Amino acid sequence: MAADPPFFFRQHVFCCTNTRPPGHQRGCCTAKGSEKLRNYMKVRAKELGLDRVRINAAGCLDRCELGPTMVIYPEGVWYGYRSTADIDEILQQHLVEGGRVERLMLRPDQKPADE
Repeated sequence: MAADPPFFFRQHVFCCTNTRPPGHQRGCCTAKGSEKLRNYMKVRAKELGLDRVRINAAGCLDRCELGPTMVIYPEGVWYGYRSTADIDEILQQHLVEGGRVERLMLRPDQKPADE
């Protein structure tokens, strides 16, 4: 059996930019500012010189209630974020230093705080 080829990107960040109709029970990441924040992340990643890191828009990641959300591969780490400061922290701690931003990480069984 052939070995998998090397990764094209060292890390791949998928930021949900899904839009749902106003008032939808699950909400949507775009209504919570995800497009603006993803655009900011792309610019900052380039300014930081992050080589072989791709910041992408994604459709629904199915964690709408916790949004805006992103997932970073190959690690498979999920984050909920709200601000450019959160983005800066994710960029520095996760993508530059290889660590994690514990306070923003989403757990597989996590529910919104109001449930």
